[in-house]
Amino acid sequence: MRSDANIAGPMTEPVPGPRSESPGGNVSRETQPLVDETPIGRAAQLAVAALGRAGEGLPRPEQTRIMIVANQKGGVGKTTTTVNLAASLALHGARVLVIDLDPQGNASTALGIDHHAEVPSIYDVLVDSKPLSDVVQPVQDVEGLFCAPATIDLAGAEIELVSLVARESRLQRAIHAYEQPLDYIFIDCPPSLGLLTVNAMVAGAEVLIPIQCEYYALEGLGQLLRNVDLVRGHLNPALHVSTILLTMYDGRTRLASQVAEEVRNHFGEEVLRTSIPRSVRISEAPSYGQTVLTYDPGSSGALSYLEAAREIALRGVGVSYDIHHHAHLGGQHHQHSQHSMSEGIQ
Repeated sequence: MRSDANIAGPMTEPVPGPRSESPGGNVSRETQPLVDETPIGRAAQLAVAALGRAGEGLPRPEQTRIMIVANQKGGVGKTTTTVNLAASLALHGARVLVIDLDPQGNASTALGIDHHAEVPSIYDVLVDSKPLSDVVQPVQDVEGLFCAPATIDLAGAEIELVSLVARESRLQRAIHAYEQPLDYIFIDCPPSLGLLTVNAMVAGAEVLIPIQCEYYALEGLGQLLRNVDLVRGHLNPALHVSTILLTMYDGRTRLASQVAEEVRNHFGEEVLRTSIPRSVRISEAPSYGQTVLTYDPGSSGALSYLEAAREIALRGVGVSYDIHHHAHLGGQHHQHSQHSMSEGIQ
């Protein structure tokens, strides 16, 4: 592990609140400081606590972890998960790059990155072999977070890649040639299993699958797992499903609990203990060009993504995590057979 494992976080100032002073200036020693009990005051206190926790720092991986966020089912929270986990890890002191491989460019929008047609983008990297460093932009709101944006040109990349040499490994070569030090790379894949997703799977070792807690949650996952098997067998032997994240969890419904239980039974230890709740704040943040971490750091969605990122970081250095935030050293994270998982989900 690198010597700069723990990164000091930003200093936080106390939340301003109403003060009450005695007219005579004499205050009893037993007088307790007043707490701002208004909704705005409580939200501000939660925000300060969340950002203070983010600044604690986390152990950083010995080498760059490349995480492919994939699920061919749309609307499961791929982009939301990508940008918010990336922002959470950056707030914890890591250097993180988000590669937007979705032609819609939603990850670029959420990070406040301009991605109109004339902007150098990941399309130029894949099709024209432009260096990745020429298209990466820093995210203004979060120090240590960077983005390689997607433009609408990427919509035609699937067809253009077909005739190119080494079409499946063009992203991998671009990442290997990128010289800036990074702790994490998150690749936001389109909701399909085409050449763009295959490029992502060849470039990295870890697949992160967001699964929404809805009726059709497991539909189509079998095909995704079979594709992971195919890529691992022919193009990238290191590829495996390392992380499953439950999203859009509504604890008030029995359905959400049933889906969560079914997912945990299928995937076992790959499922993060932290789940992401349904949250209006998470949905609102992209319209302001922000992640939920900067839009409303005290919200339930922001706190959940901070904990999920913490869990991912600790797993990456062989430290197990429990729901009460205690960590202890353990063996390497057990990986289930991908073949058996794809057999179990049809």
